[in-house]
Amino acid sequence: MRLNPTVAGTLLAALGVGLGAFGAHSLRGMLRAADLATFETGVRYQMYAALALLALGAGGRRGAWAPLLLAGTVIFSGSLYLLVLTGPRWLGAITPIGGVLMIAGLLVAAWQARKA
Repeated sequence: MRLNPTVAGTLLAALGVGLGAFGAHSLRGMLRAADLATFETGVRYQMYAALALLALGAGGRRGAWAPLLLAGTVIFSGSLYLLVLTGPRWLGAITPIGGVLMIAGLLVAAWQARKA
């Protein structure tokens, strides 16, 4: 089954809004300012990826870029959420892997768009 970027983007955006609200209302006051900022970074980059998936999907773009971008977002943002909520600092070492996958997905999308 092929990944539908519009569905993935919509689900990532909905989850991002929910997590953003959770961070703003439930975590504020419970976390140090630096941890809250880390959580917000995860939400922000999740929303950037959601918007990219939606825009590229709406343009009819399909291809290898979407799974890369989605996996990168799950690893990047997910590791930040887990780092803040569960505490293991080693999770911060995983975050850049997600960032690299996100960048790769966007570069593949650009490459495919250039060829189209």
